[in-house]
Order: sequence, then structure tokens, then C-alpha cells
Amino acid sequence: MADSEPGIGKRILSFFIKEGEEPIRPAQAGATPVAHAASEATKPVIANTAPNAAGTGNIDKKFTEHFVSLLEKANLPGPDYFEYKQALQSMEGLGLGEEKQFQAAWASFKAMGGVKETTVLNTSANQYLGILDKDRASFLKDVEKAIKDRVGALQDEEKRLEDSNKAITQQIADLQKKVDENRNRLGQISGEVAEQSAKINANKDSFEITYLSFVDQIKSDLNKINQYLK
Repeated sequence: MADSEPGIGKRILSFFIKEGEEPIRPAQAGATPVAHAASEATKPVIANTAPNAAGTGNIDKKFTEHFVSLLEKANLPGPDYFEYKQALQSMEGLGLGEEKQFQAAWASFKAMGGVKETTVLNTSANQYLGILDKDRASFLKDVEKAIKDRVGALQDEEKRLEDSNKAITQQIADLQKKVDENRNRLGQISGEVAEQSAKINANKDSFEITYLSFVDQIKSDLNKINQYLK
């Protein structure tokens, strides 16, 4: 099928999301929501995830739109897997078993483009799988780079902060040790002050006694000189 055929993106989207669960697209620039306020007020708010068509879980709508856009741009010319998928989807609700649905869709697909072999389905489906795998590899490479750039930078900052905290903790321990040493020395100084004061005062007293002894002796000699040597 040619890329220019309208509605391919919406049909691809319907293959992967349950009908009625399409992602909400942003409003176009210039749109005025006031005119639709009454009708919009009754509509439920759709979450960022939706059930997949297979019913096996929820898928993220932003990634769904990414893959739809990717497959839409890669759509191969002529009838292929997507056209068969569309024919298969049209068989739902007819009360046919799964095998009958696939067979009826194949008959409808062959009538659509004159294809007679299922090789075109296998080939085209594998081509789309290859495109998705290539995109996944590119995405994972970007994830790895993002982890290295962002998470790595945060881990580097984390290590710097841890190292800084260790250094600060060591500085605090060193300062505390110094405080304890100072306190011990202060206790020693108190005893040394009393001891040294006692020694100095004792030395002072001894000096004074000796001084007075010399003064008294000299004065006594002067008195006797004055008395005896007139």
C-alpha cells in the first residue's frame, strides 16, 4: 500500500490499541476549547496508558504513537502484512474461530492485490520487525548514554559528597581530639600553677630572709663603726 493512502496511521494504531482507547492528541494551535466545553465536560479523562489489542497488558500511549509513526513512514508499497492485518481485523465479530478468521482474511487479502503466496506476509512482517528492532537498539543506546550522562553525573556528585563528608568527619574527629588534649592540658596546668606558685613564693621568702639578714648585718656594722670609731 502506498504511503500516501489516508488513514494508514489510524489503522496501524487500531492494531495495537483496543478500539475506543486511542491516545489523546494535543489540540491544534489556535483551537478554542470554549465552544466545546459543554460536550467535553462529559467525556472521561483518558490516562497515559491504554490496554493493548491483545489484552495482555497496558501500553504507554506516547510510545505507541512513536511506533505508529515509525511504521507509517516505513510502510511498504503494495499489499503486505498491514493490509492482511486489516483484513483479519475485519473478521472479528463474525463468529468465526481463529483459524477460520486467518483463512478468510487470507482469501480477502489475495483478492485485494492478486497475491498468491504467504511469503509476502512473512517477508513484510519480518521487515517491520527489523525496523522495530533497529529502533529499539537505537533507543537502548540513547538510554545507555542518558544513564552515563545523567545518572553517571549524579553518581560522581554522590561520591564527591561522600568523600567530602568523610574528610569533614575526619576534621571534626581531629578537632575533637585537639579539644580533649587541650582539656587534659588545662587540668595539668591548674596543678602546675599551684605547684609553681608555691615554689616561687617559697623562693621569695627565702630571698627576703637572706636579704634581711644581709641588711641587718650591714646596719649593725655601721652602728658599731659609728659608735666605736669616733
